[in-house]
Amino acid sequence: MKNLQGALLLFFSILFSNLTAQDETPLIYRINIRENIGSNSWIYLQNGLHEAAQKEAHVVLLHMNTYGGGVLEADSMRSAILNYPLPVYVFIDNNAASAGALIAIACDSIYMRKSASIGAATVVEGGTGAAAPDKYQSYMRGIMRATAESHGKIETTVDGEKVQRWRRDPLIAEAMVDEQVVVPGFADSTQILTLTASQAMELGYCEGTAESLHELIVTRLGISNYRLETYNPTFYDQVKGFLTSGVVQALLIMLIIGGIYFELQSPGMGFPTAVAITAAILYFAPLYLTGYAQNWEVLIFVLGLIFIVFELFVFPGFGIPGITGVVLIFSSLVLALLGNIRFSFDGVLPIQLFRAVMIVLGGMGLGVTLIIYLTSKIGKPGMLNKAALHADEEGFVSVPMEPLQLVGKTAVAATNLRPSGKILLEGAYYDAISLKGFIEKGEEVVVKRYENFQLYVMRKES
Repeated sequence: MKNLQGALLLFFSILFSNLTAQDETPLIYRINIRENIGSNSWIYLQNGLHEAAQKEAHVVLLHMNTYGGGVLEADSMRSAILNYPLPVYVFIDNNAASAGALIAIACDSIYMRKSASIGAATVVEGGTGAAAPDKYQSYMRGIMRATAESHGKIETTVDGEKVQRWRRDPLIAEAMVDEQVVVPGFADSTQILTLTASQAMELGYCEGTAESLHELIVTRLGISNYRLETYNPTFYDQVKGFLTSGVVQALLIMLIIGGIYFELQSPGMGFPTAVAITAAILYFAPLYLTGYAQNWEVLIFVLGLIFIVFELFVFPGFGIPGITGVVLIFSSLVLALLGNIRFSFDGVLPIQLFRAVMIVLGGMGLGVTLIIYLTSKIGKPGMLNKAALHADEEGFVSVPMEPLQLVGKTAVAATNLRPSGKILLEGAYYDAISLKGFIEKGEEVVVKRYENFQLYVMRKES
């Protein structure tokens, strides 16, 4: 019995000592940035930094190989790195171009493979690849310079005198954006600056080279015994990243606008309603879960829909309620893309506002295009042939067509039209709806159209 107790005690002692030793082993937490910078990269970095802090990592190591991507996401990523409490290093495994260069410069230390390069951060237009207008280049120069300056100055000795110099020269960062910034011996006034590993070390933009992560950690960081963990994106992360990309958000807005329009043309809870509701959920849900969209922004969207419905069914036409509804919907879609806390938009950059407005305007433009296209196809040969009734088909037409002959004729309001009521036309009474404002009893009206068993009229101009 004593031997058994002793064996168990020895076993648990060894187990406890191994666990203690493992806890004392420095944890290196790796986050891969090996695709174009976009919403996916931003979500992966956010989640990875959060997990690294929870696990009390010794250092966060970005494993980078990217040709660039979206400026907005890159700016958000560099801000997160600059404000992160733990050391963040980057290992450039071949490429850190454009937006990747901005993220790399934000890190506390930069390490590169000998064959790697960093730079070429000119802002380009997504469709053509041509350089964007100077106002965008100016903004990029500013954030590149600010990122380099954030690392402060160091004291060095020159000709026996101690002087202060930038740890990372802001001029070098600007030269990666603007070819007019000259770096003697590296870039003249005709080329954007791109640095090799040896050039980056010479200019203070690289702390050392390594050919693998293990070599970097052992020889450069001086950690021989370490644990390496890697952030692995979940399926949910990938879906959220997909739904928060600008193109997908514009398409969702298109479906929202198109669904609302077609549902209002034939009121009820049909297919257009399902499409609009689904698109709205897919638009707001990931933004809400990531902290961008707030409760009040979703409420503004719903309130905008109520105003539009109120305009259509209570005050037909396009007056103050309709305009208010459109403004509220547009505002809610834009504001949901901007990070804010309790109506505070401190820290929202102009380029973020510009991007949000362009996404919403693009989505609305696509929505209008979809409406025009589908409207032109309804009733014609093709998928939408059955979406309209055809008077020449065998059987019967469910809507009486005789009142169509009344369109264009003048009648008298037999009751007040607020907006619905009755009119007297050629000795017969008909249900009618005012297309614009209220019409008082006894006023002359003109029949404008006939739809859904109803005549639609307007006050006759004198």
